[in-house]
Formats: sequence, C-alpha cells, structure tokens
Amino acid sequence: MASYKPRNILITGAAGFIGCHVANRLVRNYPDYKIVVLDKLDYCSNLKNLNPSKASPNFKFVAGDIGSADLVNYLLFTESIDRIMHFAAQTHVDNSFGNSFEFTKNNIYGTHVLLEACKVTGQIRRFIHVSTDEVYGETDEDAVVGNHEASQLLPSNPYSATKAGAEMLVMAYGRSYGLPVITTRGNNVYGPNQFPEKLIPKFILLAMRGKALPIHGDGSHVRSYLYCEDVAEAFEVILHKGEVGHVYNIGTKKERRVIDVAKDICKLFSMDPETSIEFVENRPFNDQRYFLDDQKLKNLGWSERVVWEDGLKKTIDWYTKHPNWWGDVSGALLPHPRMLMMPGGRRVDSEEPNGTTIRVNGPKLPNGSSNL
Repeated sequence: MASYKPRNILITGAAGFIGCHVANRLVRNYPDYKIVVLDKLDYCSNLKNLNPSKASPNFKFVAGDIGSADLVNYLLFTESIDRIMHFAAQTHVDNSFGNSFEFTKNNIYGTHVLLEACKVTGQIRRFIHVSTDEVYGETDEDAVVGNHEASQLLPSNPYSATKAGAEMLVMAYGRSYGLPVITTRGNNVYGPNQFPEKLIPKFILLAMRGKALPIHGDGSHVRSYLYCEDVAEAFEVILHKGEVGHVYNIGTKKERRVIDVAKDICKLFSMDPETSIEFVENRPFNDQRYFLDDQKLKNLGWSERVVWEDGLKKTIDWYTKHPNWWGDVSGALLPHPRMLMMPGGRRVDSEEPNGTTIRVNGPKLPNGSSNL
C-alpha cells in the first residue's frame, strides 16, 4: 500500500458534528497540513464547533455552499486542494420525510458539484466520501454477521436513498474519470457538539430540563453507537491508509436498543424511567436494526477505544457545561422535529488565522452544505 502525505485538505460540512471533530483533530495533529473548511452554516452547524482550530495558522474557514460550482472550483484552484473529505449533507431522517427535496439538493446535487470540480481541476489525489450505514437498509434481527462493504444497498427512507444516490455518483466518477475516491459508511455517532435533533443529545437536553424522553414506537429498534473521537480517528486512518476505490465501514458490534439508551440516560440523571419515558408515534418507516462488519477498517489499524459508559458520561458533561451552545432548540426537541432549512446565500463572516474575514455574498444558491 503506497503511503502519501496530504498537503491541502478541503473538509466540507466541518462546522457540523462529525466534521468538526475530524477537522480539529487534523489541525491539532498535523501542523504542516493546511485544513480548509467549507460550510454554509445551516441550522445544524455552528462555527463555535471549530473554536479549537480558529487560532491555528494551518486552518481556514470559508462560509459557502457546496452547491456553488464557481465557489468550489475557485477554492480548489486558489487553495491548491489535493484532498477532499466530504461530510456536508442533510442527515436527519425525520426531516427527510417532511422535506425530501432538500436532501436531494444537498446530498446528491452537492456531491455532484464537488465531483465535477475534481474532474475539471485534475489535482485531487483523494476524495473521501462520507456515507452512512443506512444505505444497506435494515439488518435481519437474527443476523450474526453484519453488512460488509460489498453488501447490496437497500435504502428505506429519503435520507438514505439520497446518500446511496450520492455513492453511485462517486463510484461512477471513479470508474469513468479515474477520480481517486474512497467511501465510508458509518454507524451512529454521539458526543459533544451534536445538534439535538439526534437521539442522544435530544434525550440529554430533555433530561436536563426535567422533561419526558420521547421514543418512536416501542423502543425495540437497535442501533450501534460510536463516540465521536473514535470516529475522528477512523477518518484519520482512512485519510492516510485507505486504498483508492475501496469502501470502509466504520462500526461497532456493541448494539443497544433505543429504550436502553433512554434508560441509561435516565439513570445518570437520577430519573425514574417508568415515568420519564414517553412512547410516541413511530416514523413512517423505522429500520429495526443496522449491523456492520468493520473488520476491513480494523485491518488498517483502527479500533474502538471509548466504551459506551465513559462516552455517555463525557457527552452529558459537555452538554451540562454548554446548555446554550445551540440557542433556542425547542423545535429540535419535539418527538418528530421538522427543522427549517436555512436559505443559501446568506451573508456570514468567515475568519482566517490572521484575523482577515471572507464574506460570501452573491445571489442565492441551491442549499447544499451543512454537517454530518
């Protein structure tokens, strides 16, 4: 396996949850890499997520939309980008049931714009596309072997369908134009900085407010959860050791029912689960289980480090110390949130290490970037 050294890395959607942990880690661990973040700062992103990197000379933030071909091409040329880590996406399943066209714009069109820019510039040595375990569809309840990287894709909701569609574009550009693409498919991730429309931060904030924890259906649905720093390390490994043309599952075999997640959080807040858990109407379709075979990534040297109990305590501690990180999140804490998408083209200040500011104005663009 040939090793290589990245120089200028563009990370899309890194003001969001997973991307910010990856960006901050790379800025901290590799001072000779230049990390350029492109994010349109949608409702689920927060520039404060990148605070650990703001003062670093190897970090630059640009507020803008991956749906803008002119902006993407400009950045690839002017920043001499040679690697892209593509996290930008709309990711919340509930939103996809209510506003599926936004997911097509963000997840498919936005990815297509990036791929076309890579083809035009001809300078990209790695394009790491961040997908999801949900593209496999649900796993049989009695399955003892998880989905492997060559398993059939059977998405069951608009979100996972758009992620699968984006994967097809990535694969096609790899085959047709020789783009050096790598795809990742990950289990659920939790930890600090996650917007509270997702299960664990939602439950934590509701518990902090003494409110009931809403569970879709009967709570028997099974998910696998990885702590954010373990996932950031996985992307660090894939960036340096991943093979072009390959897919890597980022997963854990330690599964938990949603009802058990709620009970664990109740216990840490000294709440009675019998009175603190509320069962609500299920989603239109709710996959019963996702289960991954992660041996391929382990062969590169990665392994899960943070156990569930420690990771959950760290996460609760962070939200307890930062209760207003996201401002008013009352809409996200509803049992079935339908968050409004922020329109593209808004004026946002972007900071560089030297204190200069980039302002992205211009006409409104298609929505196309946020977090993962």
